[in-house]
Amino acid sequence: MKLFLDANVLVSVLNKEYPIFPYSSRILSLVSTYARFEVYTSPLCLAIAFYFAEKKHGTKLAKQKIDLLCQHIQIAENLKEGVLQTLSNKKIHDFEDGLEYYAAKANHCDCIITEDINDFYFSEIEVLNCKRFFDQYLSKL
Repeated sequence: MKLFLDANVLVSVLNKEYPIFPYSSRILSLVSTYARFEVYTSPLCLAIAFYFAEKKHGTKLAKQKIDLLCQHIQIAENLKEGVLQTLSNKKIHDFEDGLEYYAAKANHCDCIITEDINDFYFSEIEVLNCKRFFDQYLSKL
C-alpha cells in the first residue's frame, strides 16, 4: 500500500505534537516494519515541515531531522504536469493541496494521510487522518 503523508503529519512527528504524534509516528515507522507499505511525501511538504521544525528546534537540528526522515520515505516529485493539472482543475481552490494531490496521484498512492481531510474534498484517492488510518489499517496488525 502506498501512502502519501501531508506536511501536517510530518510536522507532528518532527515536533512530537500531541495528540497526533502516537499515530503519526507509528504510520511513519511502517516503512521499516512492514514491506507492504511505501510512504511518500513531496519536497513541498518537506519544506513546510522543515519550517516548523526549525522554529521549534533551530536550523541544525531541523536539518538533521529532515535528513533522517528522507532516509526512510520516498520523495514524490512535483512535476510540471502536477502544476498544470492543479491550475486546470476547477474543483481545487488551494494550490498547495492540489500540488500534493497530484504528487500522490503521480506516484499511484492509495491513501493521503492528513489532519486536514476537508482540504482534499476533491480527491479521488482515499483521504484519512492519522487516527482513522491507524484504526482502519493498523489496529489489526
